[in-house]
Amino acid sequence: MNQSRFEVVPIGRIESALTDLASAPKQGDDGSPDACLVVEPALLEGLHGLQVDDQVVVLTWLDRARRDVLAVHPRDDVTNPQQGVFNTRSASRPNPIGLHQVEIVSIDGNRVQVRNLEAVDGTPIVDIKPVLSARS
Repeated sequence: MNQSRFEVVPIGRIESALTDLASAPKQGDDGSPDACLVVEPALLEGLHGLQVDDQVVVLTWLDRARRDVLAVHPRDDVTNPQQGVFNTRSASRPNPIGLHQVEIVSIDGNRVQVRNLEAVDGTPIVDIKPVLSARS
């Protein structure tokens, strides 16, 4: 494996009632509570243009995930045939990048409240991107 390295600096963190990995939903629409994206104050200008009801993709660094796993049973269900992690949404993978499509509920300064985010409290945010429509 190529050992090139690069640095990703978090732009913020998740605030959520979810604190336990084992009991967190597998996907955001599996019953996740509303959560908050807390963006670093120095990056506040980067939120300009985002609005309530917008759909955005939040990229996170799943800092508590295992990085030595290459095959899993999807959704941790042993009745599902084992798959390579690159064919699943498993958090455990060599680079544990989370991908979460969420809806903006409110924006208050550097705090963006969203729904359908299954990331646990304290998870670092790597980036926020708009969901592109056919008109974008």
